[in-house]
Amino acid sequence: MGLIGGTGPESTLFYYHELVYGVSERMGGSFFPPLTIENLNIFKMLGFCQRQEYDGLADYLLGGIRSLAAAGADFAAFTGITPHLAYDRVMARSPIPILSMVDTALAYTVDKGYHKVGLLGTLPTMTDPGIRKGFAEKGIGLVAPTASEMAYLEEKIEMELVFDIVKDETAAGVAQIARRMAREDGIEAVVLGCTELPRLLVKQDLSVPVLDAMHIHIDALVDKIVEGEE
Repeated sequence: MGLIGGTGPESTLFYYHELVYGVSERMGGSFFPPLTIENLNIFKMLGFCQRQEYDGLADYLLGGIRSLAAAGADFAAFTGITPHLAYDRVMARSPIPILSMVDTALAYTVDKGYHKVGLLGTLPTMTDPGIRKGFAEKGIGLVAPTASEMAYLEEKIEMELVFDIVKDETAAGVAQIARRMAREDGIEAVVLGCTELPRLLVKQDLSVPVLDAMHIHIDALVDKIVEGEE
């Protein structure tokens, strides 16, 4: 398989580690899967999102996908949720399949029987109507934080987490947002819609179940790799 990495670097490292050792464990410990990573620039990607230039974002991502296909990848995945804002545009021209993190998170949410969940992530992810529509079509209400809370999350993700800066006060601040949403918005669970958030919140009680989109996605990717090897 191939990974579009760099969006951001820390989650890319985590994907690599969990895929290699997850597949090895499933295959009896004597197999490491072939894996190619194409590293893109998270700040260039976010710039496209901030300007709402999704055709440009798709072109940028497609360059990486084509490199993965040229390297022999049979399928690919993004190591961040924000690139999925251009997912349909990319898939329309992609030479190989791309397993969507949004789709795997949605399927997991449906399987758990939730009807109203909160979403934490980058500003483009939290405000994207396409992601909200996908959940709504399955009868699930997707709730975003307030405008000031979203601005706080965006700042902390861009200025701290993508640089591997993990602060206790930031963890407490993000956890407070989730608890407020549970108390005031009535969410039944919270979706961690940014691959940088799980390591920030590992020790935090969010007062509702946590749906970690990254781990859900990785589990699905391990399944796909193992199925291809059997």
